[in-house]
Amino acid sequence: MSGVKCTSKVRKVLISVLLGSILLTGCSGLSYSSKYSVTSSSANNNSTLFYPTFASDLCVVNSDIIDEEVELSETVSAGLFDLSKRRTIYAKNVNMRVQPASLTKVMTAYVALKHGTLDQVLVAGSDVYVNESGAQKIGLKEGDRMTLDQALRILLIYSANDVANLIASNIGGSVEEFVEMMNREAVNIGATNSHFVNPHGLTADEHYVTAYDMYLMFNAAMQYDVFNEIINMKEYTTSYLDNTGKSKDVDITSTNGYLRGDKDAPSGVTVIGGKTGTTQAAGHCLILLARDVTGAPYISVVMRDTDSGKLYSDMTTLLGEIVN
Repeated sequence: MSGVKCTSKVRKVLISVLLGSILLTGCSGLSYSSKYSVTSSSANNNSTLFYPTFASDLCVVNSDIIDEEVELSETVSAGLFDLSKRRTIYAKNVNMRVQPASLTKVMTAYVALKHGTLDQVLVAGSDVYVNESGAQKIGLKEGDRMTLDQALRILLIYSANDVANLIASNIGGSVEEFVEMMNREAVNIGATNSHFVNPHGLTADEHYVTAYDMYLMFNAAMQYDVFNEIINMKEYTTSYLDNTGKSKDVDITSTNGYLRGDKDAPSGVTVIGGKTGTTQAAGHCLILLARDVTGAPYISVVMRDTDSGKLYSDMTTLLGEIVN
């Protein structure tokens, strides 16, 4: 199994490296005491969730790293990154610009965690409405309110697009300013081949990432314990206040087939969690955190696949490289 060694850099709160070097930001996980009364419950698949992944060492890759035994769809952009050994195991079209669909929400969550507080109350404005046909949403209305903690769980587990706008307008002051924050933070973590125009990933011109940049964003988000917790959740129940002050219940299930139990990972590999994404323009996308039998962590990403069945088949094939 071939691999490319990663470069090692000293961890600081902020490292600025010129001329194409990697830019990093490091923060501790958030802790908080809730000041907003809500009811919620969750179900986690695994009690060992957290890895110190956003540290001084990042995997780098400049060209394809292909195993002839791994036959992925020709259209895909994919990568597999060994976080403990700091190497890229597999890379295919990993630096090609592609539409990210709802993988965008990984960056939305990262920016919100960095600039917001979990007990912050978010109030829906007129920009909360998402009218695109078929877009996933919970039906927020202007004046509805919930905490950032609740919103992040609905965002990452259920991929609600109206909740993405709710987070953006409250953390950034407006959706447009939040998107600018996303682009600035992407540059700060070295994801310089990406550009966002919205916080949810619905199809738009000049909205793109690369599979390698998605690894950087996911790795950065994992510095927050709550992100690691949420991506492992199979389901979530909570209640928020609607615009009349009445409690409104939300009961959601993960969009991730591995967490739901619809799909099986290869023997010796445990899927901790991740994020799905699908639009007609982006195809079918999935980014995951997984571990081997020793507990060593890996990030895997498959983008631009042809359908859901092929996406999970390709991802399972890719995860097989962990134990091969």
